[in-house]
Amino acid sequence: MIHPIETESYRILETRVDLSHLDPGPRAVVERVIHASADPEYAASTVVAVAAVAAGVHALRAGAPVLCDVEMVRSGIRGVATECFLADNWSADPDGPTRAALGMRAAASRHRTGAVVVVGCAPTALEEALDLVACGVFAPALVIGLPVGFVGAAESKARLRASGLAAISNVGEKGGSAVAAAAVNALVRLAAGRSEGNAS
Repeated sequence: MIHPIETESYRILETRVDLSHLDPGPRAVVERVIHASADPEYAASTVVAVAAVAAGVHALRAGAPVLCDVEMVRSGIRGVATECFLADNWSADPDGPTRAALGMRAAASRHRTGAVVVVGCAPTALEEALDLVACGVFAPALVIGLPVGFVGAAESKARLRASGLAAISNVGEKGGSAVAAAAVNALVRLAAGRSEGNAS
């Protein structure tokens, strides 16, 4: 059952933003992101292709692992098993890898192919994932790259979009755990054969 608050949220969303030009899959993702953030700007800044949605839905239906950069992303995802390998420690070297980057490295070592990667907090985790792909040791089915921040977020997402990977991202510094989890939740609903309008 849909909670009345969610129903009202989607009703208001439809009065604020026209997403009728989008194909159903991308539209479901963008709607869910806007619903989670109350930010209609995601209608213009989100980059999500039909093929990326299809790749994510196929991976989820096949039982692909969902690898999250931080626990906040993981805690927002519903209806599918998730994993987070955020490292307990990091290098004392200020130029060394961050905890999130080390966690993504660990995740990739455990799930080298076919995973759904979700980054909503740390641009360094997204950069690490892309470095591992470039090295030929990591081949995710889909990368959802929606990190937030003034340092590195926009740049890491631009690199993701240029990588040729199946990807969902947005242009700019906005993002965060809530919107990254929302994008996954939209795919989970699509994988289960439900749309935003009739999902629980």
